[in-house]
Amino acid sequence: MARLQLPAPSPILFETRLEVRIGDINYGGHLANDAVLGLAHEARVRFLKSLGYSEMDVEGLGIIMADAAICYKNQAFHGDALCVRVGLADFNRYGCDILYQIVDDNGSKEVARLKTGVVFFDYTAQKVARIPAAFAARFADLTGELT
Repeated sequence: MARLQLPAPSPILFETRLEVRIGDINYGGHLANDAVLGLAHEARVRFLKSLGYSEMDVEGLGIIMADAAICYKNQAFHGDALCVRVGLADFNRYGCDILYQIVDDNGSKEVARLKTGVVFFDYTAQKVARIPAAFAARFADLTGELT
C-alpha cells in the first residue's frame, strides 16, 4: 500500500508554540496519534484568532472539518516544546485545506504533517455555505479564481 504524502505548508502563514502535556502521551510513552489532531486544533484556533476570527465566526460563518489526514514522522515526548506551522491550500467555493507541520522547537526534527479540509457552514440554515468573499480576498495570492 502506498504511503500518504502531505506537503508542508507553503507559505507559512502562522506559527505557534505548544508543549506536549502528560495527557498527550500514550501507553508507548510518546505523543499519542489522537493528540496530534488536538495540537492541530489548538493551532487552528490560534491562527483564526490572530486573524480576528473564531471557528464559529469567520465573516459571519462557522467552519466545520470535512476531512483530516496525518503523516507521522518522529516521536515526541512529555514536555517537548513543539512549533506548529500553519498554511492554507486548495481553496474551492466552499472551503480550503489547512496544512500543518509540527516540528520540535529547535526545528531539527519533524514530528508530523497534517491536513484538515474545512468548509464554511451557516449554522442558522444548517448547511454548507460559500467561502466568504472577504476571507478569500485576504488570501487572494493563494485562492486563484473561485467560481
